[in-house]
Amino acid sequence: MSRRPTSRAARSAVTAASPCPCGLPATYGDCCGRFHTGPATAPTPELLMRSRYSAFVVGDTRYLLTTWAPATRPPDMDLDPAMRWTGLEILDTTDGSAFHTTGTVTFRARFTRQGSPGTLHERSRFARHEGAWVYVDGTFEE
Repeated sequence: MSRRPTSRAARSAVTAASPCPCGLPATYGDCCGRFHTGPATAPTPELLMRSRYSAFVVGDTRYLLTTWAPATRPPDMDLDPAMRWTGLEILDTTDGSAFHTTGTVTFRARFTRQGSPGTLHERSRFARHEGAWVYVDGTFEE
């Protein structure tokens, strides 16, 4: 099966002027969109988590792969076209300041898939790689 990145247009109608999907009170262009288009990188694991969530919303697989730690990153990824992400709640963060090399973010992300609601509850681990925060892995929480 051939895998290819899902186009942003096919996934979402989010524009630079839209409210940011991550839930912070800013436009997508001023919030997560600035990380998606580069060269800025998220300065904390929480902001990286928020920008990765927004990348799922807009279908930006390039950003998702780029911000994944090389040791745990898959060679490619396919996003489920039936999945619609509907909200993000940050529950807890540990470490992840300018003085740390690792951090965690526990979150709850809501979605619908083929009209059925669901929730992803995860504790994600982040680390610095070549100076930038990257997603390492996560464990599902109950």
